[in-house]
Amino acid sequence: MTSSERTHASIDPALRPETLAVHPPRVEVTGSVPLGVPLHQGHVFAFESADALADSFHSADSFLYSRMGNPTVRTLEDAVARLEGGAGALSFASGMGAINAVLFGLLSGGGHVVAQRCLYGGTYAVLTDLAKRWGVEVTYVSGTDPAEVAAALRPATRLLYLETIANPTTRLSDIPALAAVAREAGVPVAVDNTFASPLLCRPLALGADLVIHSATKFLGGHADILGGIVVGDDPELLGRLRHFAVEMGASTDPFAAWLTLRGMQTLSLRMERHCASAAELAARLSGHPAVAAVRYPGLPGHPDREIAERLLPDGAGGVISLDLAGGRDAGRAFVEAVRLASLSVSLGDVKTLVMHPASTSHRQLDAAALEAAGIGPGTVRLSVGIEHVEDLWGDLDQALAKAL
Repeated sequence: MTSSERTHASIDPALRPETLAVHPPRVEVTGSVPLGVPLHQGHVFAFESADALADSFHSADSFLYSRMGNPTVRTLEDAVARLEGGAGALSFASGMGAINAVLFGLLSGGGHVVAQRCLYGGTYAVLTDLAKRWGVEVTYVSGTDPAEVAAALRPATRLLYLETIANPTTRLSDIPALAAVAREAGVPVAVDNTFASPLLCRPLALGADLVIHSATKFLGGHADILGGIVVGDDPELLGRLRHFAVEMGASTDPFAAWLTLRGMQTLSLRMERHCASAAELAARLSGHPAVAAVRYPGLPGHPDREIAERLLPDGAGGVISLDLAGGRDAGRAFVEAVRLASLSVSLGDVKTLVMHPASTSHRQLDAAALEAAGIGPGTVRLSVGIEHVEDLWGDLDQALAKAL
């Protein structure tokens, strides 16, 4: 058997060059298996019969138009679902696409959602918009107290929304305890697991119904893609979201899916380095005179240290939140003084990134909301990359000297 065959039975090679240029032969692999994931960049697929095309519109397993499904994108969905221990997954063009699919797919006018008080700014902005335009009521909770969640639930509650590690304060949610309360009330639980990745935490195993990732961050890991993923263990719930997602049109580009799959091959190695370096830097930052407070779940003094020991036994993540003693002016001086680290709004990259949340990722929050979330004027988010930890410390140390 040959390793490949060139086939295109429906095209006559005697046709004119103008036609042959539009219809190249296909190379079908018959005697070997590609080691890498094939990239199916094409967005439309042809069928042999009218019935087959019509039937494909009613099947989530068919490929007819990439907004509704693509082989490379499906490979990414299956790969992340397997990592999270889910029954299936839906992929999106960005993390916000995934977040919006969950919120808009499950909430409607007159509904109610219970959400962790400190959330990614984009999530907070969507919940605020839903409250203004659709009358969706939102009750914010700490994320650590089951009794608080039980008191917040009501007959109209349609969702409990949490983050494994909160952006940017690194506060943790007690997923098993809170999910148990929500499940008893019949309320689905969605957990944004971006900061932890499936290598550190698998929320479905802890009682969550849906897990959200910004694949742009740790999954991709190289600052070259945008993507989002929602994983679930209930096919019916995923089906509800898929119907909304297809019509919303925030579908993943196949090349972005392919790059994410490539990045995921080193996820375990990267997470080990992220966690180890973040733990070392957090300990050193804790004793620096320019730093008023360091918030990292791996530190003994973190308010959710007990939860971290239960839910994050393999590492406390690669993100550190620090409050500079000099406030906003010190924060500005610090983020502009780093040389090895980059001033950027993203995280989970192989490169170390710093940013000032109050003026960037959480700009949607007013002063009261920032204070409630634990974000101060001198708060800086540090996403630790995979560079050598001593080189990183040298850069941070010289930048902090300018922030004194």
